[in-house]
Amino acid sequence: MTWIHPLSPETDETPSTIGGKAHGLIVMKRLGLPVPPGFVISTAACRAYLRDGRLPDGLGSELAAAVADLEVATGAERPLTVSVRSGAGVSMPGMMDTILNLGLTAGRLRSAVTEVFSSWDTPRATTYRELHGIPHDAGTAVTVQAMVFGDRAAHSGSGVAFSRDPNTGERTPFGEVLFGHQGDDVVSGRSTTLPLSELTEREPAVWADLTKALERVERHYRDACHVEFTFEAGELWLLQVRPGGIAGGAAVRVAVDLADEGLISRQDALRRVRPEDLRHARTPRIAASDTPDLLARGAGACPGVATGKIATSADRAVRMAADGPVILVRPHTSPLDMHGLAAAAGVVTARGGPASHAAIVARAMGKPAVVGVRCLTFDEAGGRVQVAGRTVPDGMVMTIDGTAGDIAIGSPRVTTPPTGSHLRRFLEWAAEIP
Repeated sequence: MTWIHPLSPETDETPSTIGGKAHGLIVMKRLGLPVPPGFVISTAACRAYLRDGRLPDGLGSELAAAVADLEVATGAERPLTVSVRSGAGVSMPGMMDTILNLGLTAGRLRSAVTEVFSSWDTPRATTYRELHGIPHDAGTAVTVQAMVFGDRAAHSGSGVAFSRDPNTGERTPFGEVLFGHQGDDVVSGRSTTLPLSELTEREPAVWADLTKALERVERHYRDACHVEFTFEAGELWLLQVRPGGIAGGAAVRVAVDLADEGLISRQDALRRVRPEDLRHARTPRIAASDTPDLLARGAGACPGVATGKIATSADRAVRMAADGPVILVRPHTSPLDMHGLAAAAGVVTARGGPASHAAIVARAMGKPAVVGVRCLTFDEAGGRVQVAGRTVPDGMVMTIDGTAGDIAIGSPRVTTPPTGSHLRRFLEWAAEIP
């Protein structure tokens, strides 16, 4: 059996074999887009490792050959620096381990691969699979790529870009960027990011290449997409692509617009929208006329309104959820907070942006989220947060508006807007089906 496949346009394997991450990288290579060279270790190798407790026979020699090919492809002097990333057949954002800046030797690589394989069975990954109906025996692939550095030189940085606004479905590039940083600083939510549009002034060549890439992948997948990217010394590199992932009213708008643009049929548009998206298509909002007790404002990361008791840790969220809805409020979230995110009705973070861990997981679960609430300070030991001198303890009821980014104390009145033109046309198309 062949355990390793190159990230090349000629590789023709399914996501179940090489993982969704590597499959997307190969698609982008076929589209002529800039992807760092690398290779992928199959999900079958992971299943063998989890079954036998050791790497399968033959993988060591294949690793040595793949590393030699990678060194030739990059022209790098030894040791080559690589990233080692997980990638299941179905997206599990942030649930498994990633190793960056690995100085490549045959021994620190084998250890990294086993670490990623082992992370398949961590509690956070298991919880995520149970929530999303992902088989526990599928295993993860491991993608090994030459590192590109968003923090090494001038005119460098990293970000996440959506081809369409995931909150509204509007056809405009949307996302966030950090100059002089690696991609992990963006997606972890630990850092305060800048709007993607900052690229237009500071790195116009990168912006032009990025918008062309977004258009190309969207036309290929015939769906809204988002990419993770790094630019080093003004040169753009794409590190991941994911189609879809837009929910609620935004999903309805994207489906209708794609049909209008001729990329999909009306029947395809009807199939694209899930029943839960229709239920949330008319996104509730906190009523402005109700003069709510506004506590703070951040960036809306997932539309909708949620009301619940504040919980300042994932463990508290799980305990408190037994007695009613809770809102998880954290400086930022990580995969270690997965059980709290699953238990919560909504999430608030002080840091991070629309592509942070909290935002992506909330969007996948269809839970309202507000991120980047910079005025929040935390007393985790005391179980409380402070905003401009005001103390808000665990257990106090708050309401969040994941569209506007508003956070209010108590249970203000909530309104639902009238049916918009995209939803109205979608329902008309559905009514035409015999």
